Amino acid sequence: MTETIAGITIPDTTLVHEATELVRAAAGPLLFDHSRRVFLFGSLKGAHRGLRADPELLYVGAMFHDLGLTEKYRRTNQRFEVDGADLARDFLLAHGRSEADARAVWLGIALHTTPGIANHLEPEIALVSAGVETDVLGFDLDEITDEQIAAVTAAHQRPNFKENILRAFADGMKDRPDTTFGTMNDDVLAHFVPGFVREDFVEIIRGSAWPE
Repeated sequence: MTETIAGITIPDTTLVHEATELVRAAAGPLLFDHSRRVFLFGSLKGAHRGLRADPELLYVGAMFHDLGLTEKYRRTNQRFEVDGADLARDFLLAHGRSEADARAVWLGIALHTTPGIANHLEPEIALVSAGVETDVLGFDLDEITDEQIAAVTAAHQRPNFKENILRAFADGMKDRPDTTFGTMNDDVLAHFVPGFVREDFVEIIRGSAWPE
């Protein structure tokens, strides 16, 4: 049965159904609902920006992007983003999608915490980051109507999301602290630019435009 939320249709395909069940089995409601919102917000931003992504590829990118935080799939020797990217690539290849498709989704997931790069790449890559930036950081909410936001958050609610997602980040990375090095360029600026004040990722989330 076709499902439509805020005017965005969830692709009614075997690949999407199997992706949904894989993520539902591995992730709790927090990450599952967050990942669905990433797809929906990414799709809505794509419509606003005139970007057209393959909906299956965008769905897998959105749904798998945080699987590296889950107990089932997280590793200790690489960034959590790469855990999810590797899983998505293998999943897509196993379902007959091309190497190019799988690589685009891999990049979308691997780059979703690296600002300023994904938005210059293909829509399947750019819109994963766009959806994450909306749901986690509250960026560019003006590109989505109040009615669309209400529809998305009614379907996939955000109870105490700011603090809960911060805890999920911490739990998913606490056993591999070395892998977090270099993920933000503010280290360089803090050492070499006099007067530079680094942004605080936690406070950006807590102070984002999302009400609680």
